[in-house]
Amino acid sequence: MKSSFFENIYQHPSLKQEDYSQLIAAHTKVAFQKGEFVLQEGQTSNAYYLVESGLFRSYVIDYKGNEITTGFFGANEILIEVASIFLRQPTKEYIQAITPAQAWKIDFHVFQTLFAQIPGFTEWGRTWMSNQLFSAKQRSIHMHTQSASQRYLSLIEDKPQLIQEVPLKYIASYLGVTDTSLSRIRKEVLKAH
Repeated sequence: MKSSFFENIYQHPSLKQEDYSQLIAAHTKVAFQKGEFVLQEGQTSNAYYLVESGLFRSYVIDYKGNEITTGFFGANEILIEVASIFLRQPTKEYIQAITPAQAWKIDFHVFQTLFAQIPGFTEWGRTWMSNQLFSAKQRSIHMHTQSASQRYLSLIEDKPQLIQEVPLKYIASYLGVTDTSLSRIRKEVLKAH
C-alpha cells in the first residue's frame, strides 16, 4: 500500500515522515465480503479501519424492529464506532459491508500506544475528533431544519457514490424518510435537473 493513502487519512502538520512509517506498520490489511459484519450490537469494538475500497454502513434496530441507517463509510474514510472503542462499552450499532471491501485495521491497544508515543498523532486525533463532533452536530441540525429533498441533495453532493451503489432503503432510512418518499424525491430532483 502506498504511504500516500495513510498520509491522506492521517494528514496533520505535526506528523513527521518517520511517524507515518510507524503508523503504516501498525495496520493490517483485511478484506470484507458483501454483507459481512465488522461489528454487531452487544460487541465492544477493539479496532478501527481505514477504508481503501468499498462501502460500509452503520445501523441500529429501532423500537419497532426496523433497521435505521446511521452512517456510511467509503474509500479514504475511517470506519469506527467511536463510543464503543473509546468508552470500552458494548455498541448499539451494527457495521456491515454493503459491497466487497478492502480496509486497513489498527487494534485499539496498538492505537493507544502510538497515541501516547507520537505527539503529532495525538494532535491529529484531537483534530479528527473535533471534526467528527462538528459533523455529527451538523447532521443533527439538518435532520430538523432541512426538508427531505434538501437532505437528499446534500447527500448527493457530499457522497455521490452512495446513490450509485447503496440500496435505496438504506438511503431512505438514513435520510429519515420512507422508501416511497425517497422515490418521489428522486423523481422531483431528476425533473429539476
